Amino acid sequence: MMQFLITAAAFVVALGVLITFHEFGHYLVARLAGVRVLRFAIGFGSALWKKTLGADRTEWVIGSIPLGGYVKMLDEREGEVAAAELHRTFNRQNVWRRFAIVLAGPVANFVLAVMLYTAVFIHGVQELKPVINEPPPQTAAARAGLTKGSTIQKINDEPVATWEDARWRLLQLALAKTPIRLEVINTRQEISWHDLDLGTLETREVSADLLPRLGLFAFRPDAPPIIGGLIAGGAAEQAGLLAGDRILRIDNDPILSPDQVVARVKQSAGRPLKLLVERGKERLELAVTPQSVDEKGKNVVRIGAGIAIDPEAMRSMLVEIRYSPLESVSRAVVRTWDTSAFSVRMMGRMLTGDVSWRNISGPVTIADVAGQSARRGFTDYLDFLALMSISLAILNLLPIPLLDGGNLMYYAIEIVRRRPVSERAFEIGQQVGLFLLLSLMAFAFYNDISRLLSS
Repeated sequence: MMQFLITAAAFVVALGVLITFHEFGHYLVARLAGVRVLRFAIGFGSALWKKTLGADRTEWVIGSIPLGGYVKMLDEREGEVAAAELHRTFNRQNVWRRFAIVLAGPVANFVLAVMLYTAVFIHGVQELKPVINEPPPQTAAARAGLTKGSTIQKINDEPVATWEDARWRLLQLALAKTPIRLEVINTRQEISWHDLDLGTLETREVSADLLPRLGLFAFRPDAPPIIGGLIAGGAAEQAGLLAGDRILRIDNDPILSPDQVVARVKQSAGRPLKLLVERGKERLELAVTPQSVDEKGKNVVRIGAGIAIDPEAMRSMLVEIRYSPLESVSRAVVRTWDTSAFSVRMMGRMLTGDVSWRNISGPVTIADVAGQSARRGFTDYLDFLALMSISLAILNLLPIPLLDGGNLMYYAIEIVRRRPVSERAFEIGQQVGLFLLLSLMAFAFYNDISRLLSS
């Protein structure tokens, strides 16, 4: 129950912050352009809170459905306007002012992302060092000759300090189909260079889980094979395993490390495994059957249990990243630009069919990620908000009628033709835009449901 409440709160707060900044961008530029704002609304549906403020008697409203917002401006197309107020209507502004007012929403989200990344970089964050675990056989990492315990120092001559840095850099290079060379230092402090062959990797396989596909896994300190968390209703829970159980044998074979457990599970989909476990002073024999599930089109075999992590051992694998305020702003701008460019390239590859549409997430997945990031800590949540703010900005810039990008498209046509698009063309565009948005939402919900069923 507590986990659900955290997830719900994190999701609602995220929506509130992102939508408020977006709409405030529209509001601020509209006021600077001399346009009268009638209502500033966060959410739809019946009003939970309403207040009228300022000389213009602007209504400030919080709606009961927090899935959007809007800024309503004085406009002759929506009702009669007094002659004295005509100069303050949105529709009577020149095209450049209307363009600026509409563009201000997405720009505000980009600014918010820069602010959030700046706060993260100034505060500092603990992240995993880019140390590699043993690559599975026949993977790109194994073919490149990478070995357990080696630390990635550079990727294509660009230094990396954390596992997240490495993941982000490899995602960019893989999407661009650029040859990849890693500079690593092994446990004997020997530096070597390794070419990562992505020849067999299809563009549609480039996604958030790219590194496991390449055989790159974060190094885990040696630890005993003790059960940590259990997935409710999973095979491990059904078999009677409990957190804290130490696995001594699987099918009479001695088990000394978590990696041995993982390897045996992967080889045994649908086949019962006989486990000898130590629970306190007792030894118990249990039978568990690994289950094969589909995750993003990939078959994954698991029992629904994790291995307990030794906090002391993990501390040695962490590095704290922190920058000065000036450098933090610079890095925040670069991160925002890089993330935006990567997102646009991913969208382009989706349209051409090179990248799977399964990468599109709906509100259920976003809420889940919001809850996970909030539970991990404040900086992780800020990082999540920054990414969502960029995503919201880019989504709104798509040239789809009903979105900011659709209006910007109309204004661009007006600038070129020196006259507005016809009412008929506008109406047809709105209908097409509604169809595209509903289709996109339906597909996002479908992906959400598929992920829930597979997990």
